[in-house]
Amino acid sequence: MGFTYKFQRILTLREREKDEAIIAYEKAVRKFEEVAEKLYRLLKKKETLEEDRLNKIQRGLSVQELRLHQEFIANLEGEINIVQQAVIRARQAMQYEQKRLLAKNIEVKKLEILKEKEYEKYIHLLAKEEEKQLDEIASKKVARGD
Repeated sequence: MGFTYKFQRILTLREREKDEAIIAYEKAVRKFEEVAEKLYRLLKKKETLEEDRLNKIQRGLSVQELRLHQEFIANLEGEINIVQQAVIRARQAMQYEQKRLLAKNIEVKKLEILKEKEYEKYIHLLAKEEEKQLDEIASKKVARGD
């Protein structure tokens, strides 16, 4: 008689769900990193453009060039705002996947602990059964006079 865990199918299912949650979390992290990197590049570009504009103003800049420069920065700021919203959404998605993964980990851990306890009970039962058989053998030997 071998040990069989009555919730093995559920444990297997929860482990598969946990693996899927890991994949989803890693995907969400990568997406967040990509969008955050894009935001960083845009902010860096804006900073460089503003420094360049200040340098050009100090050296003398025509109104037309200043207007074009300002328009380009305004367009860049619009793009930055859009990417900032994407970063917020990506962060929220990543946090959601992290919570989901944590919940799946807890579910699997609970089932594993239940399995361990059930296995310990099984081992204890086997030990009692073995002890009972040894007692029977000993009593038969005593009864035969060995």
